[in-house]
Amino acid sequence: MTNNIKLKILTSSTVIALTLMKFWGGEASIALSGISSRLNESVSTMQKNVSLGFTLTGHSDSVSAIAINPQKIEESQGRILASISGDKIIELWDLETRQPIRTLKGHSDSVKTVAFSPNGKILASAGADKMIRLWNVVTGNLIRTIKGHSASVESIVFSPDGNFIVSSSWDQTVNLWNANTGTKIRTVRGDCDIVNAVAVSPDGETLATGNHFEGTINLWNLATGEKIKTLTGHVDAVSSLAFSSDGKTLASGSWDKTIKLWNFKTGDILRTLNGHYHKIWSVAFSPDGKTLASGSWDKTIKLWNSQTGKRISTLRGHSQRVWSVAFSPDGKNLVSSSFDKTIKVWQHE
Repeated sequence: MTNNIKLKILTSSTVIALTLMKFWGGEASIALSGISSRLNESVSTMQKNVSLGFTLTGHSDSVSAIAINPQKIEESQGRILASISGDKIIELWDLETRQPIRTLKGHSDSVKTVAFSPNGKILASAGADKMIRLWNVVTGNLIRTIKGHSASVESIVFSPDGNFIVSSSWDQTVNLWNANTGTKIRTVRGDCDIVNAVAVSPDGETLATGNHFEGTINLWNLATGEKIKTLTGHVDAVSSLAFSSDGKTLASGSWDKTIKLWNFKTGDILRTLNGHYHKIWSVAFSPDGKTLASGSWDKTIKLWNSQTGKRISTLRGHSQRVWSVAFSPDGKNLVSSSFDKTIKVWQHE
């Protein structure tokens, strides 16, 4: 009699959990021994209410990276999304109308990285042709081409004040450029390692670089180019870096399938996030810093509570590896790009 009662309770809980997870897009599998925790995770997913809004198609090759304009440009009804691809082109999209605005052509090989200036007026792109190109976002005109790297440029970012551009390359260097003139200010050598990712802290003081072979993160004084410290903990290539908006936390994604959150001032690991079963290629904080998104070669995007490290939900929809994730400035949209040649916009209501 007692066993029958227990079985009924367990079965009811399982049905509830499975129903919630199917409806809200949470994890598909449930261990009977963990019904309570799984139910809690489903409730968190339900509260977030993240669902696929729409899909953008147009690239003829893998969409390697995306960026969302931090400012609203007059000619568009919504925020402008930039997407880049192995097809050598840059597409600008209006996220409100879901329509392409224009196509930017000029790169002679795969485009690997893209970033908007803080004022939203300039778009920087770079890739396998070793060139950095700066574009006028409103007109689509090429402003200038910057030459200086001797191998593929993998990552690019503007300083928070918009005066500088930082780029990293397979030539094992990180360059700092004057964004207004295109002249090189200095070269930071990444300890004889390929640098996959760069990020600048919100106060503009600290540059973080993610190493490929060593799996380490170097921190530099952006003004002087002097190395501050090295963060160790990953056991494979560091592929993505992101600072929280309050400047207190650095997130790193790695080929070792983990995400680490760091107090980069002290060098301490605050927590390690586990859940992906393939390489992590992109991490991004929500504007309020409370949520972290990660994109992986396991074809999923995961959302995490950055304070607790708990997984909120898993978003499924891409048919191939996920390359890049980015939040809209209002935090209502999460955009992802994939090897499947599509861009997906996930909406938080």
